[in-house]
Amino acid sequence: MSSLDKINHFVVLMLENKSFDNLLGSPDWKGSKINGLTGAETNPDKTGDFVRVWNSPIGPNDAWLPTPDPGELFTDINEQIGVNSAVPPMSGFVSNYLRQGGVAKNIMHYFTEQQVPALTALARSYAICDEWFASAPCQTWPNRFFVHTGTAGGYENNSPLHFPYLMRTIFNALEGVAPNGWEIYFGDFPHALTLSRLWDHLDHFRPFQDFLDDAKHGHLPSYSFIEPRYFADLDWPNDMHPPHNLNYGDQLVATVYNALRNSPNWESTMLVVTFDEHGGCYDHVLPPKALPPTAPGPGQKFAFDRYGVRVPAVVVSPLIRPGTVLRSTTAHPYDHTSIISTLRKRFGITQSLTDRDAHAPDLEQVLNLDLPSNDARDVVQALPPPASDNAVALNQARLAPLNGMQQSLHAAAAHLVPLIHGVSVANHITTLSNGFAPMIPPAASPTEALPFIRNILGKLLP
Repeated sequence: MSSLDKINHFVVLMLENKSFDNLLGSPDWKGSKINGLTGAETNPDKTGDFVRVWNSPIGPNDAWLPTPDPGELFTDINEQIGVNSAVPPMSGFVSNYLRQGGVAKNIMHYFTEQQVPALTALARSYAICDEWFASAPCQTWPNRFFVHTGTAGGYENNSPLHFPYLMRTIFNALEGVAPNGWEIYFGDFPHALTLSRLWDHLDHFRPFQDFLDDAKHGHLPSYSFIEPRYFADLDWPNDMHPPHNLNYGDQLVATVYNALRNSPNWESTMLVVTFDEHGGCYDHVLPPKALPPTAPGPGQKFAFDRYGVRVPAVVVSPLIRPGTVLRSTTAHPYDHTSIISTLRKRFGITQSLTDRDAHAPDLEQVLNLDLPSNDARDVVQALPPPASDNAVALNQARLAPLNGMQQSLHAAAAHLVPLIHGVSVANHITTLSNGFAPMIPPAASPTEALPFIRNILGKLLP
């Protein structure tokens, strides 16, 4: 019996825009077991001086760093990594951040175990992977496409939008072979709804509270994908996207884990917590070359033959020995398509989605216990929200300018409008393929964007 056959429920929580070193690379913990920071890493600034990695004591403002939002376009990431540059690799973070209007040292900040207690407790009690790379040196949309489809469709950035996104998904492949099906649970708008092959499966998109209920009652699907809250609304965003307070993302990690830990499905469950891309945050490890997912399409400038920057990845199961450090034993490191590879292996899906997931290492080796064990597992509890995050501050966040991800999600909602007016999925895909561009209502802040998004989802989803 394969170890993976003991897992009947796979849960993936994908958060936003943190590098491995930024969140889990602190030199203060795990000793030499992981390839984290030594504390001596630097990046040059525009004067030629060197800015060292650093951490500040726990305080009300630390959880917002880096602020402002770092650069995360394909061109930004190439500068940060040092592609086609005379400077050493991984030494362009400060210079790029200065161009975003940031203070040089903020991009070199890292967090300690005490500042991200829920995620680091899981990393200590189960498995941490220090060789998990974003699938491409690209923005959020391309990397989220990779976790669902094994490719970005040839697109390096979120925008301009290229509807319809026709890539075949792992959710489609699971139809009829995963005994308990699949669900996508979301906070405010599910990015996965941008994939047109899922528009015939709208009953699989459900609010996050439904995940908590399904876990509580032992009704978890074979595959659950969880998206965080991207916008400030009745509560703060919990996606960890800079400069959003990462305490809320850590609370989401704790909430998901504790729901699973107390679920009747727990002993046959695997949870993966990872991040779509590094979001401009510093990391010291040079991403390796990657296998292109497909042959380049017409006009495609980037072959997707390089991974993106390392991102945090923690794998949780009662079949994992505490303190496990997960690394690939193949020629390819872990990346988001390892999730596809794992699901295909577990549910007998022989046809890969792309060449990337065909060769991606799966997660079977992390299951290193023969029987489930819950002994000596850390209590997982996040920090409470800071007192400064009061109603006045939350209202200010609702009125703050939209970041690039929020703008793109607002625009994505506009592309769904014909579906709520009775246009068939097939006809809408044809219209989009022929160049139809919907009207996107103006929205400068979450207060303006969310009513439109809610109206669309309220009419579209069952």
